[in-house]
Amino acid sequence: LCRQRTLVAIGTHDLDAVQGPNFKYDARAPTSIEFVPLTPTDKGAFSAKNLLEFYETNASCKHLKPYVPIIKDAPLYPVILDAEEAVLSLPPIINGDKSKITLQTKNVFIECTATDLTKANIVLDTVVTMFSEYCAKPFTVEPVTVNYEDAAGTVVDSYVTPLLSTRRERAGVDFCNSLIGINITPQEMQTLCNKVQLGPAELLDNNTLLEVTVPPTRSDILHPVDIAEDIGIAFGYNNIVKKVPTTCTVGGEQPLNQLGDLLREEIGRAGYTEVLTHGLCSIHDNFIALRRTPKAAVSLSNPANVEYQVVRTTLLPGLLKTLQHNKSASFTAGFKIFEISDVVLPSNTHTITETIVGAKNARRVCAVYAGPTSGFEIIHGLVDRILTLCEVAPYPEYIANSTSSKEQQADDKKDTTFRIAREGWFYTIAPMMDEDDDQHESAPTYFPGRAAKILLTSPSSSEERITIGTFGILHPEVLANFDIGYPSSCLELNLEALL
Repeated sequence: LCRQRTLVAIGTHDLDAVQGPNFKYDARAPTSIEFVPLTPTDKGAFSAKNLLEFYETNASCKHLKPYVPIIKDAPLYPVILDAEEAVLSLPPIINGDKSKITLQTKNVFIECTATDLTKANIVLDTVVTMFSEYCAKPFTVEPVTVNYEDAAGTVVDSYVTPLLSTRRERAGVDFCNSLIGINITPQEMQTLCNKVQLGPAELLDNNTLLEVTVPPTRSDILHPVDIAEDIGIAFGYNNIVKKVPTTCTVGGEQPLNQLGDLLREEIGRAGYTEVLTHGLCSIHDNFIALRRTPKAAVSLSNPANVEYQVVRTTLLPGLLKTLQHNKSASFTAGFKIFEISDVVLPSNTHTITETIVGAKNARRVCAVYAGPTSGFEIIHGLVDRILTLCEVAPYPEYIANSTSSKEQQADDKKDTTFRIAREGWFYTIAPMMDEDDDQHESAPTYFPGRAAKILLTSPSSSEERITIGTFGILHPEVLANFDIGYPSSCLELNLEALL
């Protein structure tokens, strides 16, 4: 609760050893505060500044060293003084030796200093109630009036501490039984609350609602779940009967995640290095730097900086920026990187629990090859490899376009089913031309005439060829925008279409 004294510091003093009844909490220059601290007591008085330097360097005070940075660089240090200006404490570091508690102490003065008044009151209530158990008259304390003064010494605010406030919290009887896994009567639950300092407890609404009294010592009670937890403790966890769950489910990996994990291993074996890039990027990187027309994207209303304006709609900028920041690496043998991750696309039809959220995630794989040559054939090979692993067969005309006439004649004489493929799943590629009427949005990213679309036919597409990805040689302007000095080719493919 006190966060290593950064929020609250507690001090206890021998009231008979100091001069009251008025005590002052003030802020003064470090050099003007001088007193004998509890540690060490054999070296006489220290100024506050010298004391903190001593705690930082002396091995015998290593238990106090972690607290020194809290106030060391402050222009003024907090200090608590008695009516004679004697120092009681330098919070949150150390108390003064004058007010230390001994075996002869009979009256204890408790003070809590804090940067948060609510936490100060919670801590004070807790400490006071614990001390009060050992008073001459148990569970009694003497209140203190706290006055706030302005620079002229006029009291501007005042209140009495400790507050010792109680409050009422409610929890449903059925809720508690269900959460704990028991079935006890409301009256039994009421008795258990009295057992764990939550009494007096009352039953309301025909014994369906339990209202408990939260004492000053139970600041941890914040929610009905906390009440149910205490009832479970009072009932005894070992007394809860073990039961077989009413539902039987078997966990398993999501098919899309499983596909992504398998592809990561295979693409890695093909010589590519996986990278993980930011999900947020700038509008410039996501559209303009790729020579694409800016379109709708999920945007941040108050971005921290220009680099985090929108959620990416393509994985390509992240890979190109990875190359940009690794220009010192050797590109002699080519540089292969890939990423399998989500992009977020605007959507007016995607629903979650019958609610149109306006956007949807799409899992994609993106790979880039950069080296002495463009490496178009290398990326083309990765396309075929991915689709082969997904058990998608190429169209016969695609095979024919990739074999010589002698190989074609030999294939005509034998069965061309040369690998495992799912029934009804086929793919081919088609050139991506700037003058196409149905030009793909990524076409400007590629060098004209050196890019292709990946077309897929599946049972769900009603034998219609749909575009699931693109690959090709990146346009020189794109490379210049990302400060990449080598020709590069890339691939971006929608994985969800392959399930």
